[in-house]
Amino acid sequence: MIKSNSPLPLARSEGLIIESLEDEVLVFDLKSQKSHCLNRTAVLIWEHCDGQTNIAQMSRILNKDMDVPISEQAIWLGLKQLAGAHLLQERLKTPANIAMVSRRELIRRIGLTAAVTLPLILTITAPTAKAQASCLERGAACTLNSQCCSGNCRGNGLCA
Repeated sequence: MIKSNSPLPLARSEGLIIESLEDEVLVFDLKSQKSHCLNRTAVLIWEHCDGQTNIAQMSRILNKDMDVPISEQAIWLGLKQLAGAHLLQERLKTPANIAMVSRRELIRRIGLTAAVTLPLILTITAPTAKAQASCLERGAACTLNSQCCSGNCRGNGLCA
């Protein structure tokens, strides 16, 4: 039975482009123009953020799916990362009885070999169209012709 105060995380689905790869998922957020790469553990946590599965249930499901122990603290670490990447509908308040630990501390506790089972999300910000199209004006320091609006980076390292 799920306690009424037990968090039921809900994944965000609107405004996202999702591409599944072999062992990870790439998520592009159309609103923030950021790409997020989720490892297998982060993906499994995110997939179970259905608004019906609590953290204890997620831990049991992931233990079975991954065939390795995944602690509730690891689930909370993943949820914190998902919230930080704005991939959850709302941030969850960590219960007082759960001591949040860093990824580094969890690695110390479970060992380096098992560290690959920890959730990991890498985020990359896509440059704006303006930044992609910008060029350096005459007299600006350059290293390549393509950097200069004139298309000419002189030998002295300045745009013509």
